Amino acid sequence: MKISGSAFDDLVRAEFTPRSTFLNTASNGLLPARAVSALHEAALLRAEGRPLTSLYEDVEACRAACARLAGVPAGRVALGASVAAHTGLIAASLPAGAEVLTAAGDFTSVLNAFHVRGDLKVRTVPLERIAESVRPGTALVAVSAVQSADGRIADLSALREAARAHGARTYVDFSQSAGWLPMDAGAHDFSAAVSFKWLLGPHGAAFLVVPADFGGLTPLLAGWVAGEKPWESTYGPVAEYAHSARRFDLTHALFTFAGLRRSLDLIEELGVAAVHAHDVGLADRFRAGLVSLGHEPVAAPGSAIVSVPGLGARQPELSEAGIEVSDRAGNLRAAFHLYNTAADVDRLLDVLAG
Repeated sequence: MKISGSAFDDLVRAEFTPRSTFLNTASNGLLPARAVSALHEAALLRAEGRPLTSLYEDVEACRAACARLAGVPAGRVALGASVAAHTGLIAASLPAGAEVLTAAGDFTSVLNAFHVRGDLKVRTVPLERIAESVRPGTALVAVSAVQSADGRIADLSALREAARAHGARTYVDFSQSAGWLPMDAGAHDFSAAVSFKWLLGPHGAAFLVVPADFGGLTPLLAGWVAGEKPWESTYGPVAEYAHSARRFDLTHALFTFAGLRRSLDLIEELGVAAVHAHDVGLADRFRAGLVSLGHEPVAAPGSAIVSVPGLGARQPELSEAGIEVSDRAGNLRAAFHLYNTAADVDRLLDVLAG
């Protein structure tokens, strides 16, 4: 059962002790106390030469938790190190000459591998036009669910319908939304997200959701952990790949998954719906305050990320004042998550007004 109200606030306060007004989750999220403790214990296992069995259990617990958040069976979830690596795997599966449709200004990790191929037709359109731009012959549409630069939310329902009408596959990067925005990865062919932003985990982990039939992917990056029987796949070529998406796993960063397991536990305990209401409520408060100060943020209704044109240069000044935000392409970007409060919003507005 999910918690709310004062119980939500009490749990968050017990887990987080920021020493700044941290409004920069779009860059990286804060680690909850339970994840820090798990990381410490994992390091002690290695330092003291104790068995690492529990760390491998953490990997599978993370796979199951990611599957629940994504709304898919665990057998469709592969675990790796970065969205860029997952994108590379998908790019490698496309035939020469295939058309890939992307959004202008999207995050590099979700699109660069398609350009590197050199023999694909990569077409770029404004985010608002991506659904209407799918056409006969489009093989794949690759887009972030929420834009890193300014928080705009893609119309994934319209994209899915357009892709279905034209026989195109979809690849969605949920890195800037997983943890605060409800996710339906099963509605898309491929989905991915990193662990260290809104999921509050350490760096070094990312999940990939693939179709039940694997979507034509080849386990090019596979090592022993991708075998159906990993401990019997440690020498020579893998004789039998896992019958699930684990065949696309990369060797696991065990410490990272030890911490991530506890971070995912916290997200599930709080509930994405409650986190969403909290985050977007604060973002809307900031948007309203900006308008009262005479600033017009980038239109991104319903987003936990707020981007303000022309104010990016004030990021160093804000950091000096103990307020952490980002400067992205000249825009000030503030990202609101569960450990932020109305007082944080008001403090940022007060400094901007000064």
